[in-house]
Amino acid sequence: MAEGFASPVTVALTGASGAQYGLRLIEALVAADHEVWVMISKAAHLVIATETDGELPARPERLAAALTERSGARPGQIRCFGREEWMAPVASGSGAPSAMVVCPCSTGTLSAVATGASNNLIERAADVALKERRRLILVPRETPLSAIHLEHMLNLTRLGAVILPAAPGFYHKPASIDDLIDFIVARILNQLGIEHRLMPRWGEGA
Repeated sequence: MAEGFASPVTVALTGASGAQYGLRLIEALVAADHEVWVMISKAAHLVIATETDGELPARPERLAAALTERSGARPGQIRCFGREEWMAPVASGSGAPSAMVVCPCSTGTLSAVATGASNNLIERAADVALKERRRLILVPRETPLSAIHLEHMLNLTRLGAVILPAAPGFYHKPASIDDLIDFIVARILNQLGIEHRLMPRWGEGA
């Protein structure tokens, strides 16, 4: 844990559509002055290249530099870990405590977390969050949902995870895709107890 930042939040991007949600979440956490620990799966790199205007490097050091530049983070505010970097703090309950958000969360990752698989660092970090009773938020973006998906979501909810589907509302009258993205990111930040100005809370004005 680096000095000078608020408590770290782990953000994992996996291979579901909706890479923009995860990238915007990183920006919002940086703006809130939190240290951000990032993991991006191989499939997520492909999704990012498909859904955004650019690609992100795979090597952790270069990825951290790219995300730092993209988000305006301070030096050392963003740390990135490889898929088999088992000495990362998120790999053990004795590591520094951190809330974790998988955004977007593929149904494959959802299944792995629900069944306790730890075949890569993202799955292991989620397993650690569950066993240590830390905040774990999963943001699936899939439709329609099969009984398998729903059963995994129910099991994870019973284990203490938060299932927060990437299903933006429209009552705030969004004027752009960015407004829809911010709707979901704001809900994630609310769950983390992090103040933000992405959009007002219900009843707090237009």
